Amino acid sequence: MSVITVRLVRGVGLVALFVAAALFGIASGVVLAFVDDLPQISALDHYSPSTITRVLGRDGSSIGEFATERREMVRREQIPGVLRSAILAAEDGSFESHIGFQPTRMAWAAVKDLTSGGRTPGRSTLTQQIARNLFQDTIGFRRDPDAWIDLTGWERKIKEALVAVQIERRYTKDEIFTMYCNQIYWGHGAYGVQAASRLYFDKSVSDLSLDEAATLAGIIQSPERQSPYVNPTAAARRRNYALARMAEEGFITAEVAATAEALPITTGGAPTPPALAPHFLETIRQQLQARYGAKAIYEGGLTVRTGIDPLLQRAANNALDRELRRLDRLGGFRTPARNLVAEKLDVDTFRLSRWSRTPGVGEILPVIVLGVDGTAIRVRAGAWQGAIEAAGHSWTRRRADALVRRGDLIELRVLSRDDEDRTFTGSLEQAPAIEGAVVALDNRTGQILAMVGGHSFGRSEFNRATQALRQVGSTFKPFVYAAAIDRGYTATSMLLDAPVSYNSGPGQPLWQPQNYDREYRGEMTLRAALAASRNIPTIRLMDALGPAQVVSYARRMGITSSLPEYLPVAIGAAEATLLEMTSAYSAFANQGVRVTPLPILQVTDRDGNVLEEHRPEPHEALRADTAYVMAHLLQNAVQSGTAVRAKALNWPVGGKTGTTDDYTDAWFIGFDPEITLGVWVGRDLKKPIGAGQSGTAAALPMWVDIMQPWIERRRTQLDSVPAFERPSNVVMVMTGSGLEAFIAGTEPGVR
Repeated sequence: MSVITVRLVRGVGLVALFVAAALFGIASGVVLAFVDDLPQISALDHYSPSTITRVLGRDGSSIGEFATERREMVRREQIPGVLRSAILAAEDGSFESHIGFQPTRMAWAAVKDLTSGGRTPGRSTLTQQIARNLFQDTIGFRRDPDAWIDLTGWERKIKEALVAVQIERRYTKDEIFTMYCNQIYWGHGAYGVQAASRLYFDKSVSDLSLDEAATLAGIIQSPERQSPYVNPTAAARRRNYALARMAEEGFITAEVAATAEALPITTGGAPTPPALAPHFLETIRQQLQARYGAKAIYEGGLTVRTGIDPLLQRAANNALDRELRRLDRLGGFRTPARNLVAEKLDVDTFRLSRWSRTPGVGEILPVIVLGVDGTAIRVRAGAWQGAIEAAGHSWTRRRADALVRRGDLIELRVLSRDDEDRTFTGSLEQAPAIEGAVVALDNRTGQILAMVGGHSFGRSEFNRATQALRQVGSTFKPFVYAAAIDRGYTATSMLLDAPVSYNSGPGQPLWQPQNYDREYRGEMTLRAALAASRNIPTIRLMDALGPAQVVSYARRMGITSSLPEYLPVAIGAAEATLLEMTSAYSAFANQGVRVTPLPILQVTDRDGNVLEEHRPEPHEALRADTAYVMAHLLQNAVQSGTAVRAKALNWPVGGKTGTTDDYTDAWFIGFDPEITLGVWVGRDLKKPIGAGQSGTAAALPMWVDIMQPWIERRRTQLDSVPAFERPSNVVMVMTGSGLEAFIAGTEPGVR
């Protein structure tokens, strides 16, 4: 080496030393300047991030949640080793040895920033990421889930490193890693490993496989862009990167990594998991917010226990959707409300968030019409191509080219799917213009077992089960007959079905009520009049009892809506909610006792402390003997009356149909010894559902479909078929019309 070269090297070295010394002095001064601005790390001793408020059904399963950050806290022992290895390999290979940050990495990043003038990723340790996430306000960082680091100045970076050192000094590596796993963002509103595991794989974090753990670790860098739901290719690339790093760090062998890399990413959750009972959940949310405030609901991690029965709720959801679509089809196919071509949008690139998931067979899916080929309608849903063949739209009785045009956004029910070609076939659907509601109650406790407030919560949050006042039709008649039984009438009492007129008031024409079939049957038993839902005998009976007397019975049974004391109320001229009517009917099946509907059973805070607990609130609505006789009469309506379709259930059920004169409202409310289930069908604007769409035709089929799985389950759970409990003063007597129930002293042959 020449003398000149040696002198040059020495000179550069001296300059480097002076620069280093200067930088050290500056850094020391900066550190001292920042010390007073740093957060109190001891606050982490009470680490309590926002967590999910979970609403649970009667079996303990989740039926919905409220959260600003979907997070479920986990303990160290719940985090599997495979996930720890994957995260450390992908994000911080020297986690176990560093002091909170890596000076050499930061220095190299500074050099890269100075020379390239751009963003240098990959410089933060897990501890620094915690510092940034938990103390962003103090340190000065703003949260951006897609921007891994906010490079607005090295001042922030130094603060972050200093905070990371303090965290490392106060907490163990296990504690820091657990904090990280509970805090970090994983996309689609999910925070923490447990929420991420449920989001992407529909399983607990403790059950993750190697490739699933690597998938989660890989997408931490930019979860919104690399989510398997958004970009499966990017997600697979990042997963394979994590697996390769695991092999490099010695956590797994290269062979194991290669095997895992060959696996497809199979998601099992959903970006926005659908709530099982959204209208019911909104009712719960409103009650909780009134008591605890929004912050407690969305950040406090409450646990809310309800009586919702998932099996019954799913049956109600499915039956209502299926029956409303069936009824809606009777009116024909409507022109699609939206066309992308008309909106000047690109048909070939347009996307909906729903299309990020694989179409499920049987699922209703929004699709774009690409065109018509002969009798087939070609459609697209994201990367999936589909077709609706002639059989799939034959119900419209129209040609394919007369139904749709390119760019129409329509609904399709997936019939089959080919994952390899990403194609599917389906049948044409349309969102029904007809609405409906369902409520199921436990007779003895009043717990709400199921509630559907309308066809689509996304389309309308209005809860038709609790908020809609609708004309009740013939479902009011049992209140008239209950008052009559309590006043000495029996199943064999004779009523007259013949023309009658009543004074409507000064200057008003006479009111001349009619039966729905415009016919009259003369004298008939009370039993037959109720089973056949005859109007005239019911009105005559209310007139004999007095409207005020009958209305008082409806009040005692829980009807709080306005009930005018005049005769048309006997055949359903008044209005009430489905919840009111269903609760009232439960008294018939529960020995005359009506229990206040109970939406919430218990609320606990994140530490398990009970904030509120609710017990059944019983009310004596009817005498037990009167209730039993009414339950028996309403069973006759199923055996031989307007509700005979329910007879096929081969189960002890009773109930009553209801229909308004112009077919705007269709009802069926029925019960077995354990539950009472109410169904209403109609339009939001009081227009006819359709010709002949009575309670028997429009509401009863849905009721039967919902009860069927309930009954099937109870058959397997019970040793014998349940029965209505008969009071000791009720006697059963064989009459000409069959076996009848009488309150002792009123049976035939007894004066």
